[in-house]
Amino acid sequence: MEIIDLSGRRGLVVGVANADSLAWSAAQHFRSAGAELAMTYFSEKARPFVAPLAEQVQALLLPCNVMEDGQLEAVFEALRDHWGRIDFVFHSIASARKEDLQGRLIDCSGPGFAEAMLVSCHSLIRMARLAQPLMRDGGSLTTMSYYGAEKVVEHYNVMGPVKAALEASVRYLAHELGPAGIRVNAISAGPVRTRAASGIKHFDELLDEAARRSPQRRVVEGCEVGRVALLLASQYASAITGEVMHVDAGFHIEGMAFH
Repeated sequence: MEIIDLSGRRGLVVGVANADSLAWSAAQHFRSAGAELAMTYFSEKARPFVAPLAEQVQALLLPCNVMEDGQLEAVFEALRDHWGRIDFVFHSIASARKEDLQGRLIDCSGPGFAEAMLVSCHSLIRMARLAQPLMRDGGSLTTMSYYGAEKVVEHYNVMGPVKAALEASVRYLAHELGPAGIRVNAISAGPVRTRAASGIKHFDELLDEAARRSPQRRVVEGCEVGRVALLLASQYASAITGEVMHVDAGFHIEGMAFH
């Protein structure tokens, strides 16, 4: 019987805010498969929610606010000092100012758009650059996206263009890092009730629509996203790169509904 085994592999998980985070589901699956982990927390205010989770998976815990000068670089310096190498990175951070997330794209300010791009998209590029020297035997980078990158989703607003840029970045990073044996992919997850999702207006309507229109007539669960994250971090996905894998109960294949 085959089983995904990450024994001897070491990975960084960025984006755990609490036990509802998709990054936490991924971390649990990585650890259950035998990987050694490092996790990050956004701020001292967030640390009490993340630290007990890091203890559960015996993860090295490090601060990481990508908007603070030097913090992301310090994370990778700590990994180099602690392990000397890493095998995978799971990137699950996104942010937009409330007025931009809940307002029209046309009204988004330049600084607000730039901030959303820096946190949600450019941080992946920075992580790829910092991870490359530590992935001497190749590795995997995985980020989180959403269907709003492909089609207009009501109330997703500024995050639609930002996630579209993230998915394009995945393809370009996969192209550039492929010769080094580093794979780069995205998971486009269906709506899951997380802290990040709470900032989207009418999120309950998104959940209802996903359950009504997806071929499986349901929403997805965090553990299902975590299992795909595990797959992408493993050698089972050794020939998969530059891909956006939909974990949305098939919602993305459905066209316009006629009544």
